[in-house]
Amino acid sequence: MKPPAETASSYLENRALLLLLLAASAALGWILLPFFSAILWGFIIALLFAPWYQWLLPRLRQRRTAAALLTLLVVLVMVVLPVALVALSLAHEAAALYQRMQSGELNPGLYLRTVFDALPTWVTSVLDRFGLTNFAALQRRLSAVLAQGSQFFATQALGVGQITFDVLVDLFIALYLAFFLMRDGDTVVRAIQQGIPLAPAHKRALWTQFTTVVRATVKGNLLVAAMQGALGGLAFWFLGIGAPVLWAVLMAFLSLLPAVGAGLVWVPVALYLLINGAVGASIALVAWGVLVIGLVDNVMRPMLVGKDTRMPDYVVLISTLGGMAVMGINGFVVGPTIAAMFLVVWQLVVSTRSPSVASGQ
Repeated sequence: MKPPAETASSYLENRALLLLLLAASAALGWILLPFFSAILWGFIIALLFAPWYQWLLPRLRQRRTAAALLTLLVVLVMVVLPVALVALSLAHEAAALYQRMQSGELNPGLYLRTVFDALPTWVTSVLDRFGLTNFAALQRRLSAVLAQGSQFFATQALGVGQITFDVLVDLFIALYLAFFLMRDGDTVVRAIQQGIPLAPAHKRALWTQFTTVVRATVKGNLLVAAMQGALGGLAFWFLGIGAPVLWAVLMAFLSLLPAVGAGLVWVPVALYLLINGAVGASIALVAWGVLVIGLVDNVMRPMLVGKDTRMPDYVVLISTLGGMAVMGINGFVVGPTIAAMFLVVWQLVVSTRSPSVASGQ
């Protein structure tokens, strides 16, 4: 048995080491915070393309560096290049749309007036009760909001579409980190697991749930978003609606919100077509949106996200919305991941306490 003085010294040393670890971790997080998105997507790329790396490894005689480099080449061809092309097209269409609004060729106020005039009498009477019949003032406010929104969107799209220094730095960090995580990932994971003071079974459960949720969330949400955006953009192009790439990207972004998603774009466009007499086009767009675009969201999202994560649909929805509200676009990955980790940690706590609770009864 150790003397009391030695026990107290060991206790103080462990506490001091823990405080130093927390302080060093907080300082490191503060330094890396500006590159959070790049680091996050570096981890995501490494997780998603790890099967490619594992498939290439034996075929390259276990040359880990060569396998990791070839995997990054696949990432560049399959992900980076298509995203860059879409971003350039988006920037061009957003700039053209803003120019049309500035020159007066595209007048949102005129469209709003057309919609207002087509409203039934009972709707206008309801609007009158709320003091919304002063259409001139309402038109000015809405036109100003739309103009500001289009200007902001065009500016952001141009920033994304152009090859800027920040984009190159973030891309380099993400790919650089993904390369080393794929090549040396096993060593990194073992080092992290050794430093976590948990039972081996609990470590495996946490790691398995973490990787499963990240892969299912990214693959499911991004695949559903890409499919809905592509289908919506294809419908807009077929119907002759301007800037189909811009609308497709907007629908893809909004489809990250489960249940509502792309309908926030194609439903108003269908109403506009109906009001302007294009009944056939409006009916076709509604049918395409409900039967095709909506089917992708209602069928594929639960299969790709909820099934693999073993989380209820409402948890996926709420955690996605909450994550995006707090962290922006990165939140659609971080939100469900935090929710899943909370559930698995709660299950581990319950499983470890249940024997003692049972014995106490």
